Amino acid sequence: MQYSETVMDHFRNPRNVGVIEDADGVGEVGNPVCGDMMTFYIKIKDNRLEDVKFQTFGCGAAIAVSSMVSDMAKGKTIEEALKITNKSVAEHLGGLPKNKMHCSNLGADALHKAIESYQNKLKSRGKPPAQPEEEGGQCKCLYCGETMDCQLSALHKCKVTLKGCPACQKPIRPDADNCPNCGHQIKEGK
Repeated sequence: MQYSETVMDHFRNPRNVGVIEDADGVGEVGNPVCGDMMTFYIKIKDNRLEDVKFQTFGCGAAIAVSSMVSDMAKGKTIEEALKITNKSVAEHLGGLPKNKMHCSNLGADALHKAIESYQNKLKSRGKPPAQPEEEGGQCKCLYCGETMDCQLSALHKCKVTLKGCPACQKPIRPDADNCPNCGHQIKEGK
């Protein structure tokens, strides 16, 4: 079994190993066939993965994959991190042996589960999963990601009606106390 120099480097010197005690999201995956287990912890700030840590029980390839995923994800926006795939991880590592692709290359799955865990926490608290992302005068819905005019209220596929902030006119939840875009206090006395 031949591993690339990049795989060997990430195995011998894994980056971002550890636990984030107050993690915003935790994702765990495992493969019962080979016994590899990966747990990813993420800390989010301003829609970016401010910190990413992992714990992996498995072979050298599993450790290298986890290390590479953590490196690739750190500092990325949630949307960018969700685009990391097991295939792109293997490519960044310079390839993995075929017999390691199915079991050891689970890192992107664990990362995605950590992000999903974070988004589910926000939804359960009644908060949007992410701030609207502006792209040339367009925003993305806080709930479904659908592109919309930043200045208009809208009912989207996700069935959440948004209203415009009185200060910045960007979309906000109808029951918001403060605008998540500009911080304007919406409800008096709060």
